[in-house]
Amino acid sequence: MSACGTAASAPGTAAAGRPIVTTVNSPDARELILLAGERTIAERGPDVALRDIAVAAGQRNNSAVHYHFGSRDGLIAAIIERHQPALEARRMELLADHEDSDAPDTVATLVDILVRPMFDVPTAEGSTHYARFLEQARAHPALSGPDLREKRWHATRVIVTRLYKALPDLSPALRTYRLRAMSTVIFALLADYERQELHTADERKDVQDTILAMIVGLLTEPVGPQGAAVRALGSKPPGIS
Repeated sequence: MSACGTAASAPGTAAAGRPIVTTVNSPDARELILLAGERTIAERGPDVALRDIAVAAGQRNNSAVHYHFGSRDGLIAAIIERHQPALEARRMELLADHEDSDAPDTVATLVDILVRPMFDVPTAEGSTHYARFLEQARAHPALSGPDLREKRWHATRVIVTRLYKALPDLSPALRTYRLRAMSTVIFALLADYERQELHTADERKDVQDTILAMIVGLLTEPVGPQGAAVRALGSKPPGIS
């Protein structure tokens, strides 16, 4: 609800429920398409018609997505890039605080640094569906196999490398396998969190802490000897080979 007691409008819609119509080259059009694309893909999947995204963004021109992003892949990559700088910056801040404390690199601490920004940063940037978007689009190359050597993934690379080293009781192949599986689990748990109606800070913190503990459990739970299929995955942190 807004301060005056009326319901706030969703991005790309007027207060009365009518689309906000902008021209294809309007300064606001690109941002509206990003928000509408994130929301529409989250709700209907990555194969949703691009013209439906344009309509949801209030665009008269059904080719507006192509005009701004070139293709469906370009739009998906741009939605990720919209949030990535702020997410990585927050992770770097948390890493710096951790290093200043001289505390050891525990799995729980590193998972917290990696995941906790996902609860707050997209929302602060006006997003309402980013986790659900990630769950739907996780097979896209921008998500399924990012090259962590790229500068834009610097904080994530540092955290994943340290997580790999923080699991000495697991074989190198099993560490790699679990770290690769971690992203799938993170996307699913965060999407579920985003769907929940959590009304108080205490409720949100309780669920957030539970999610973090589940991810830590995925990485640290001991198992018996793994078979050849796991060993074949290699023995380096994913995305850094």
